[in-house]
Amino acid sequence: QVHLVESGGGAVQVGDSLRLSCAVSGVTSYTTTVAWFRQAPGKERDFVGALWRSTGKRYYGDSVKDRFTISRDNDKKTVYLQMNSMKVEDTAVYYCAADANLILSTLRNPRQYDYWGQGTQVTVSS
Repeated sequence: QVHLVESGGGAVQVGDSLRLSCAVSGVTSYTTTVAWFRQAPGKERDFVGALWRSTGKRYYGDSVKDRFTISRDNDKKTVYLQMNSMKVEDTAVYYCAADANLILSTLRNPRQYDYWGQGTQVTVSS
């Protein structure tokens, strides 16, 4: 079964950069999609970005386009979220998620993902 562990969260200031890591294990299906979500206090869990199946095609949420980048290192079995030009609004718990068979139309729906990491806190202050 897929197991995900996030790391790299912390406190930064507006304009800073931070890279989150998601260690992935147990993936056996080429259809597995890995994504990042975030959830701020009192708000719903929102889509940040994803690597679509084995193609690695990148999708991003509107609020992070041109600032965040998702990448992966197959040797290290790790998916990264590089966050640049951070804003106070980026403050949230960030989660790594994966699913073996979701379809593209449900990519941004957290309820469609079967596997989740524990989350890592990111706090951006001014």
